Amino acid sequence: MNRTLRFKILFYLLVVSFCGIFLSSFTIFFGVENNFSKYLQKDREKNVELIKQELIEDYDESGHLSINGLRDLLHDQAMTEDLYYKIYDEKGNLLINTTTMLDMMNRMHGDSRSEQNYESYTTDIMINDKRIGQINVFYPVELIGEDFTFLKSIQRNILIAVIVTVGLSVLFSLFFSRRLTRGFKQLSRAIESLRKHNHKAKVPVDELTSELKTLGESFNQLAESLVKEEQLRKQFTADFAHEIRTPLATLRSQIEAYQDGIWEPTPKRLEKSHNELMRLVRLVNELEQLIAAENPQIKLETSTIEANQLLDQLTNLFFPLFREKGVELYVNKPDVEYSFIGDRDKVVQVLTNILKNALSYTPANGRVSIDIQQQTDYLGFIVSDQGTGISEEDIPHLFERFYRGDKSRDRKTGGIGIGLSIVKALVDAHNGEIEIQSEINVGTTVKVWFPTN
Repeated sequence: MNRTLRFKILFYLLVVSFCGIFLSSFTIFFGVENNFSKYLQKDREKNVELIKQELIEDYDESGHLSINGLRDLLHDQAMTEDLYYKIYDEKGNLLINTTTMLDMMNRMHGDSRSEQNYESYTTDIMINDKRIGQINVFYPVELIGEDFTFLKSIQRNILIAVIVTVGLSVLFSLFFSRRLTRGFKQLSRAIESLRKHNHKAKVPVDELTSELKTLGESFNQLAESLVKEEQLRKQFTADFAHEIRTPLATLRSQIEAYQDGIWEPTPKRLEKSHNELMRLVRLVNELEQLIAAENPQIKLETSTIEANQLLDQLTNLFFPLFREKGVELYVNKPDVEYSFIGDRDKVVQVLTNILKNALSYTPANGRVSIDIQQQTDYLGFIVSDQGTGISEEDIPHLFERFYRGDKSRDRKTGGIGIGLSIVKALVDAHNGEIEIQSEINVGTTVKVWFPTN
């Protein structure tokens, strides 16, 4: 049968608590009784030794054993210590027998004990290795009187402490099991809510433990990313519909004009229709490029690429476009020939997209520069422009699919917000890195790093 996490935690807490409580309590319980018995034994031996010393001193004075001075002491030990004696002289004659006091003690305490309820042992009375007498000591088998009451009170207190501790263990185990699983329950509810497409589901991380806080923060970030993805998807749908509606409407009106005989299919008018068609083709191509770049199974045809040769190829490709717009393209070729490992076509695609962006957002009489930097295990291409720049809040989102900071600006340039997504995907495929620094009305710098081995 499946058990909840709280039940399992509660069960293990109780098992550990009960084992600790019962082991310690039983050890204390029986340890107290054992130590108390040892204490009574030592006290009993001390009392017996006191009787022997009195007998030896009396013998030294009188030359024979005498119990006349011991009667009060023997009586006191019988009354208070429950110790009884049979004392014999060296010839075996019985000098005194205090066990006869048992009947009197029974009447006083309402007991019915006899010598059978007592244990005994015999000890000799010695002076200078000479045996002058013998003592038979009788003491109770079980604790009685105040000793019994004292031991039972201690055991009763231990038992009460065990019961109270068990109760507290149950209460605290319930509390801690609930507290430990509360974070999992909150996370579980949030996941269930997210499964029901409630993308606003959040986990209150402030109430979680340090171990669960990281998990809760990761979940919240995941939920936020899903919200952003959903917003971007909706925005892309709207933007793509807008982008495709204009050329379709233009083509439709032109074709209908041809069909109705309103327009003659002159070369100039056919060129306009062709331009609108190519605009549609460009949009579809961008989508295909993004899909191909984000394909996890993308295969790179890597080879060693000479950096200066690559710069020459890009210069020949873009110089006419920059000259046409009146923007200066400055290429800083290093004196040393650098090389790196990559897919030449994909690298050209990355740098082409970056240079197109730089050209699009740099006004006439502006400048775009390309530099190369060498770092440990990486070669970097640095593209800087004097364009309009990018706002600080937009920079973290530039690589998100379909994200466009200034939508009106993008429409003027014909983009739909996936160019940098393609760049990021291709750079990641090379195990490279890309970073963007920008300032409004100052310009933008894009650094792309490719591994050299």
